[in-house]
Amino acid sequence: MYSKAESSAIRKEFWIKFGQYMKPVPSASGCRVNWPNYKTGVRDIYFRMKTERGFVSIGIEISHVDEELQELYFDQFLQLKKILIACVGEEWDWNLLVTNEFGHPVSRIEKVLKESDVMNEENWPEIISFLKPRIIGLDDFWDRVKPGFENF
Repeated sequence: MYSKAESSAIRKEFWIKFGQYMKPVPSASGCRVNWPNYKTGVRDIYFRMKTERGFVSIGIEISHVDEELQELYFDQFLQLKKILIACVGEEWDWNLLVTNEFGHPVSRIEKVLKESDVMNEENWPEIISFLKPRIIGLDDFWDRVKPGFENF
């Protein structure tokens, strides 16, 4: 069993390695991007990658405090679902107004890799292989659709 400090250090090391691995990969627009801490540039819309004990996930999180506006964002993403699937190459899970780890309502569009543990360094190649094509696909998707969210 790992202490909280050890778990945090291992996760930090993973994200450093992931960032180094992804550093030479340009964004869809050709710019450099901080892949582990991807910024969408639109308030209340985030790309989240999580590495936990037992699962890894990647997705879009909508966290607007106004639930009606959050639902409007979610509906806008639903209208773009075919483009998202084309960019990431697969269907993702769509969850409107679920509770996050802080007890706040969020909406998520995500893909989860179960039974993977970031605490085991032997799993890191599998985790990177899961995250890399999906964050690149999300970036491609976002490059295409971001203007529709900027004036929302």
